[in-house]
Amino acid sequence: MLAIGMMSGTSLDGIDVALVEISDKKEASIRVSLLDFVTHPYQEKTVARIRDAMSLKHSNVLLICQLHVELGKLYGKAAKQMMEKHDLSGADIAYIANHGQTIYHDPTSEFPSTLQIGESAEITEITGVKTLSNFREADIAAGGQGAPIVPFTEYQLYHSSEKDRILVNIGGIANLTILARDGNLSSIIAFDTGPGNMMIDAAMQKFYQKKYDDGGKIAASGKVNQSLLNELMDHPYLSQQYPKTTGREMFGEEMTESLFQAYHLLPEDWVATFTAFTAKSLCQAFATFSKQQLEVIVAGGGAYNKTLMDWIRLESQCDVLTQEALGYSSEAKEAIAMAVLGKYTLEHTANNVPSATGARHAVILGKITDVR
Repeated sequence: MLAIGMMSGTSLDGIDVALVEISDKKEASIRVSLLDFVTHPYQEKTVARIRDAMSLKHSNVLLICQLHVELGKLYGKAAKQMMEKHDLSGADIAYIANHGQTIYHDPTSEFPSTLQIGESAEITEITGVKTLSNFREADIAAGGQGAPIVPFTEYQLYHSSEKDRILVNIGGIANLTILARDGNLSSIIAFDTGPGNMMIDAAMQKFYQKKYDDGGKIAASGKVNQSLLNELMDHPYLSQQYPKTTGREMFGEEMTESLFQAYHLLPEDWVATFTAFTAKSLCQAFATFSKQQLEVIVAGGGAYNKTLMDWIRLESQCDVLTQEALGYSSEAKEAIAMAVLGKYTLEHTANNVPSATGARHAVILGKITDVR
């Protein structure tokens, strides 16, 4: 059957849309083929509105309410464009699985909560396709962090009986999933390691008016400020025990702006130091894991940052590959994951990983907005 998975991450790059063919039977081993993948970049005004909605200083209920519908329409149009590109009607697509845009993630407060917006009814109305959304709330209700949610699909698609694998995704935030060759779904270790591209992108935007460091060229030209790097590596999140998750609330604009005021570095040195922080914090997270017969497989936008990848290889002393080495797409991984999660939701099969999220028990993730 055909399905569409959509992802909008903390990098605020835009809407990732993956058209996949996925096995429509309940099987021990799922089969997924990526047929097409497109990213629809957010317009600058949309990014600005999302950033305001995420900010405790600038957010308000009217903005969030309107943005919820605005993004729903954008998601619907993005999915519809993919369908029209391949001459597909609503009847041809089994379902759409949409992550939505995270506005705030607060899993450790008195009332643990998370909010992803982008009204699914708008998507269903535009496409005529059943839409699945809100994939984090059920895990939080069961006492979990509501994240990470991708490890379930990673186990289905990447587990190997021959070697240990660490799957890394470097988006705005970096996260990893450890798949031991003799492990099973209940033994998965997965958590956010710290910032991915988020702080690097903030420096690029401030000093170069660019969205990201293309290929890591700026970082390669700079010098790492060891004093600042040491301070960053002392961040309490890094020593916190998993299960744990983080986001823009911790490593976003408020943190970077305070650092820009406290330190006076050359622009390229800011980019180099933040790049080193991503590499070092990531590698520290799996430093105690055996390096024998170990593969580290990187996805996300960070996989295209050559300097970052080189520094990860140097710091980890591991065999570090990208998704492309396995025949997958580094950019499409999370959108594909949403489509996989959606299949199990519709089958009424639990699709969280309590060992990764800290949930008391397995739950079925996602809510369904059906066609009229």
